[in-house]
Amino acid sequence: MDTWDERAVRTRLRAKLAADPGHARSGAGTHRYALAGPRPEAEVRGFEARHGIRLPAAYRSFVTAVGDGPAGPAHGLLPLTRPRAEAADPDGDGGWAVDGEWADDRRPGRLAAPFAPAGPLPGVPRGPVEELTGGSLTLAEEGCGMFLRLVLNGPYAGQVWRLDPDWGGFVPARPDFRTWYTDWLEEP
Repeated sequence: MDTWDERAVRTRLRAKLAADPGHARSGAGTHRYALAGPRPEAEVRGFEARHGIRLPAAYRSFVTAVGDGPAGPAHGLLPLTRPRAEAADPDGDGGWAVDGEWADDRRPGRLAAPFAPAGPLPGVPRGPVEELTGGSLTLAEEGCGMFLRLVLNGPYAGQVWRLDPDWGGFVPARPDFRTWYTDWLEEP
C-alpha cells in the first residue's frame, strides 16, 4: 500500500501559504494552498467501478487519506468525484477553465480506454487530444491549454504526463503521482 502522511502534507501546505500569503505564485490564486478533505473509500471504489478502472496506488491513497484537491501543482488538483464548486470560483464567472476537461474524463469508457499515445517516445507528436488522452485522468491545468494527466493503464500506468497540444505534444513529466506532488510540496 502506498500511504501518505496527511499531517506532513498539511504542515508543508501551511508553510507554503506562510511563504506566499498573497498567493503570488503561479496557480496559488486558484488553489490557495487549501486542501479539501479526503474522499471516503466507498466513494472512490464506486468511482473505479463506474469507470472500469483501478486508480494508481499513490494517487488513490492521497485522495482517500489526505485530500481531494485543490492544493497542488499548477492551478491545483482537480477533484476526483465532484466538480469544483462554483462558490469557490475566484473569477466569479460560474465555472473553471478546466471544467470541460474534467467532464470529458468522466464520459463512459474514457478512463478505461487503453492508454496508447501515438508516436515515438519520449515525445508524442501533436494530434487530436481525444486520441492521445484516453486512459488518463486530468490532474491539473497549467494554463494556456496545457494539462497534467495521470496515466491509468498500460506500461505507463501511474506516470504523470504533460499535454501541450500547441508546442510539446503529450510527453512524460514525472515518473509517478507521488514524485510529482512531493516535488511541488518541497519547492521553496
